[in-house]
This record gives sequence, C-alpha cells and structure tokens, in this order.
Amino acid sequence: MFTFSSANVAITNLPWLQKYRPATFDDIVGNEPSINVLKSVSKNGNIPNFLLSGPPGTGKTSSIVCLANELYGKELAKKAILELNASDERSVGVIRDKVKAFAQTKVTLPLGLQKFVILDEVDSMVDPAQKALRAIMEQYSNTTRFALACNNEDKIDEAIMSRITKLSFTLLSQEEIAKRLLHIINQENINYTPEGLQAIIFTADGDMRQAINNLQSTYSGFGMINEDNVYKVCDVPDPKYIMEMLKRCIRYEVKNVFNAVNKLYGEGYAALDIIQIMMRLMKSASEKDIEEAYYHDYLMEIAKAELVIKSGTDSELQLIGLVASLCDIAKSISRKKNY
Repeated sequence: MFTFSSANVAITNLPWLQKYRPATFDDIVGNEPSINVLKSVSKNGNIPNFLLSGPPGTGKTSSIVCLANELYGKELAKKAILELNASDERSVGVIRDKVKAFAQTKVTLPLGLQKFVILDEVDSMVDPAQKALRAIMEQYSNTTRFALACNNEDKIDEAIMSRITKLSFTLLSQEEIAKRLLHIINQENINYTPEGLQAIIFTADGDMRQAINNLQSTYSGFGMINEDNVYKVCDVPDPKYIMEMLKRCIRYEVKNVFNAVNKLYGEGYAALDIIQIMMRLMKSASEKDIEEAYYHDYLMEIAKAELVIKSGTDSELQLIGLVASLCDIAKSISRKKNY
C-alpha cells in the first residue's frame, strides 16, 4: 500500500533513506526538466501515463511520490493509489490479480483525478506480464493512470512505450548530492571533514540513494565522517592511491606499479573494483592530474579492460596487463616528446 513520508519528521529509528525521503518537489535535487513537468501536472491535475527512466538513485520513485502527495493527499491516497515493486511482484498473475482488481475498483475521486498505479523497476518484468499490463492500461484508460519507473527503457514493451509520456533522469552532479547530504548532516548534527564529505560523494558516483546509505553507515560505524572512515565502510580502494598508481604509469615506474597492484590485491580488492575507480578518476581528472597527451589513450585502455573483466575474466592478470599497457603508452608518448 502507498505510504507517505516527511523529510521533516524526526524519527530516530528509521533508515535515513526513509526519514529524508522527499515529500515535496522542493525537497528533490537535480533533474529539473523532468521535475518541472511533474510540477506542471500537479497544478493542472491532468495526469498522463508516465515512464520515468534512468540510473538508480536519481529520484524517479521519489518524484512520483511527490506528485501523489500534491494531487491526492494522505487520506485519498489510501484508496486511490496502488504501489508495487515490479522486481518483487513481476509475474503475470500479480499484474492480472492485483493491478486489474485495483483498476476495476470503484473509487469516488474529485473531478479530473483518476486512480493511480505506481510500478517500480518495470524493466525487470517478464514479457507476458508487460503484455498483460499493456492490456490493462488500454482497457482502463478512462479511470486509471500508471507511473512506471525503470533503469533500462530498452527492456520495455514497445506497445507500452507508445502509451506513455517519457521522462528521463540522469546521474546527479557532485554539487546536487552535496546539497542534500549537508542538509542531513545539519539535521543529524554530524561531525565531518570536507574530505570525508567528498569521499561520500565520490563513492556514490551520482547515486543519491548510495550517498545517503554510505553517510549513515559511516556515521553509525565511526561517529565521524572523514576520508579514512568512508573508504573503510564502503570497502573501495583509496582513490588517492589509485591516482598515484596512474601517475607512476606515466612516469614509467613499472616495478612500483606492479607492487601497487599486488598491494591492492593483498587487501582483497578485485580487479573490477580497482578499474572502476580508475575510470571514475579519469572522467573527473584535471590537466594537473593527467596530462591531455595521455588522457584519451589511457581512458580507452581502461575502458577496454573494464569490458573484458565484465565479460567474466576478473583476474589479477587482467589488471597487470592493463598497467603494463599504460606504462607502454607513457613510454611511447615520452619518446615522441623527445623527438
């Protein structure tokens, strides 16, 4: 059943994801074009069928919750809104039983409002269930509206896509995540360092849900948000160490680079963990960190290694091969500079 939350309610035993879940559009950060569309809908009350697509933790479900808050209010929502997570309830039977039964239910609503079905992670629904959902959307189009959320819209049935208004959500910027985290830090009176806050933002990689989880986990474990505590809780390689390893590749310090790889493996990090941190660092690297002459070749080589590892060959050998290639690239560029 659909529930409402308020970002201003101090409930100490709730996970911060729930405690600080946006209750109004003003609480949401990022993705302003899509949020502005939903704001417009909340004012005129004419709800189309929506598909909200984008990476996890970017505010898709929270935005729909805020729209429902604006349109229905707490009491009306209990009978007018059905919320399901399609990844847990994805079968044809659930769609035909729960969703169709709700669509058939008679509910007295203000003029211009329809019953509202919220389905999260629709891209995980099996094909027959999506076809059943499309039939229900068509049959009850006069009385029921649907808000669908997904991470990958390519997995959504084309017949459903033709019946919805699509809103795209993108990863949040560092500034947007910092704004929300600072609000929570102030509300919870948390001790933190700027480096610790930046570490939370880095590990989240544009995912607000991950950022808030990491913040609460670090605070619960150590009572202090600093760089070392964040990386211990998140269990990711220290980005400073990885950046230094990349610089050693540029300086062609082959032995030191191989020793660094062995050290990271000895600490229990997988090749994919290390390479993904490399990729994030390359994307955000400044000219001071990585000279432009090395940037594109390094980025291409790291991307190829990540692709190979994700195909199922996650081993130390792949990582050693990568850093050896980076050293060779640096040696080749150095020779060209000297000529």
